[in-house]
Amino acid sequence: MNAYVNPLAGGDALFAPAASPLVDYIRSRDFDRPTLVIHRDTVARQYRALKSGLGRAHIHYAVKANPAREVIETLISEGSHFDAASRGEIELCLGLGAAPSTISFGNTVKRAADIAFAHGAGITLFAADSEMELEKVAEHAPGAQVYIRLLVGATGADWPLSRKFGCAPERAVALMDYAVTLGLAPVGLSFHVGSQTRRAEMWRETLDRVSGVWAEARAAGHALDLINIGGGFPAFYGEAIEAPETYASQVMAMVEPRFEGAARIMAEPGRGMVAEAGAIAAEVLLVSRKSDEDLCRWVYLDIGRFSGLAETEGEAIRYQFLTEREHEATGPCILAGPSCDSADVLYEKRPVTLPVGLRAGDRVIIRNCGAYTSSYSSVGFNGFPPLDVVVI
Repeated sequence: MNAYVNPLAGGDALFAPAASPLVDYIRSRDFDRPTLVIHRDTVARQYRALKSGLGRAHIHYAVKANPAREVIETLISEGSHFDAASRGEIELCLGLGAAPSTISFGNTVKRAADIAFAHGAGITLFAADSEMELEKVAEHAPGAQVYIRLLVGATGADWPLSRKFGCAPERAVALMDYAVTLGLAPVGLSFHVGSQTRRAEMWRETLDRVSGVWAEARAAGHALDLINIGGGFPAFYGEAIEAPETYASQVMAMVEPRFEGAARIMAEPGRGMVAEAGAIAAEVLLVSRKSDEDLCRWVYLDIGRFSGLAETEGEAIRYQFLTEREHEATGPCILAGPSCDSADVLYEKRPVTLPVGLRAGDRVIIRNCGAYTSSYSSVGFNGFPPLDVVVI
């Protein structure tokens, strides 16, 4: 595997700020609250790299990863399509100039009124994984195209997505049959290998299972022509990953021979599109030990799980940190957020290594966090402000 690290996000040169416009920008300014800084050119560059590797597949950017207007505008200008999960995301994309034909309503749990809104706005492609969802689509978007989302089980992804969405593979054909009776057009299948699937080869087993369902459905008379391979495209969080173009091309090399008749291929990168385009300016609030025997310090930041770092849940996503004390000795610490909630601990099972000399007021830069931070940030939990966003 060819290791890849995005130089604009800090890269292997962890302490070489001259290589990072994000780090330079943050270090040259003062912030009175935690702030996510997004580098717009990096978003465009990631899009082009993924698009080059994905070839004929249409990229439907997962809006939930980062819905900043500037991100959406950049991707529209690059020719991206969009995966929307709500009326709000649809309105955002349409309002910034995206064509209805480029938007899919990919949530399998939709409000009936939102289906009707999407249909009225010209959106024709909807996801479903159950009879009731098909009934809602048929009533409020008559004649629409639908694709059936499958459960694919464990895939080895750092952030698995194997339970909440999708139907068991053996139910897919029956759902397509039912869709036809409702006047809908079942056109394909979708799945998700899990967020942060770090190696392309990890897709192989899932693609084999999905292609079996594809063949079964076509044999049953359904003229499927759409395969939606979902997301899973990784970002750099300290462990080497393949370059986005290389990774995407390897995935497509496995997709192409497995889905006969797939005139349309969709991919839904979110994290892989924007994570490395963002860094958060944060501050140390307190460094302490609970007892004289503690092996680890507790380091409290002004940002926590409820103000943008929700993906530290289970310590699956391992953010990387940069301080002004990188020349000093380092040691392990438990990292926590500022709120008065005992669940607001970021890393404890696997402590992080930070400079021993950290003090209250020190600047901390959290790298590669352009995805699922501002969109997860709550509105003022415990009185702490939600994450500010600046786009450069």
